[in-house]
Amino acid sequence: MLTVGVFPNIRKKNMIKVAKSLVTWFEDRAYRVKLSMEVAELLDMSYLSADPAELTSKIDVAVTLGGDGTLLGVARLVAQHKIPILGINMGHVGFLTEVELGDLFTDLECFHNKEYDIDVRMMLEAKVIRNEKVLTEFLALNDIVITKGPFARLIRLKTYANEAYVDTYPADGLIISTPTGSTAYSLSAGGPIIRPDMNLLLLTPICPHTLHSRSIILSQDDVIKVTVLADHPEVMLTVDGQEGYKLLPKDTVIVNKSSFSTRLIRIKKRSFYDLLRKKLSE
Repeated sequence: MLTVGVFPNIRKKNMIKVAKSLVTWFEDRAYRVKLSMEVAELLDMSYLSADPAELTSKIDVAVTLGGDGTLLGVARLVAQHKIPILGINMGHVGFLTEVELGDLFTDLECFHNKEYDIDVRMMLEAKVIRNEKVLTEFLALNDIVITKGPFARLIRLKTYANEAYVDTYPADGLIISTPTGSTAYSLSAGGPIIRPDMNLLLLTPICPHTLHSRSIILSQDDVIKVTVLADHPEVMLTVDGQEGYKLLPKDTVIVNKSSFSTRLIRIKKRSFYDLLRKKLSE
């Protein structure tokens, strides 16, 4: 008997109705279902309530109900436990989510019958170093981004790959992304689109104040080091666009491929190019 953790974005329209029908579908087929305490209370299913540690480590499958943002948040929580994720799309673009609402129960039957593949995606880890001490660490599926604050002030980001000097970017920021993240913020900043099953690092400056700065593709084994050169404490590090950490001048951010990965359940037999063409034309 499999245990399924259901992670709905409670801010989505019609979420309660869809989430309840989803939970009922799993229960009718003898799955164990776990919900966060907040969601269990909202759905009036307190008997399914689980504490955060149990919800992310004592499940066999994570089912997200929302958009790519919902899936990104759950991916960081369950990656260390190697738990596969089935994403159900209630958002807009949906590059990461697999199931559309119109196909929900048909695709769930395929899942139930084990008619699916597992798509493994590389992740990033980042460390913030200040005065030679590691202050905090992050895990990301899409990207690690260093950006200027709310004011139009120039920052410079001195960047190395494996201790080899790359450049000092006078820019609004710098995006270090995975191939999965190449269709997110990096794409908006002019970066290339990369097949998500590749293993590499992508470095994309944001609005660089030079004519020669372009995206750079690096090896998956490279370690990227970025030192903040700024005269104001308004610089931010963001993780998958969801977590933030305030940086100070002379802080260093070190980014490399993580030993953890995200496992996405894939039911539909569609190529990345089919998905790309469909999603970017919507």
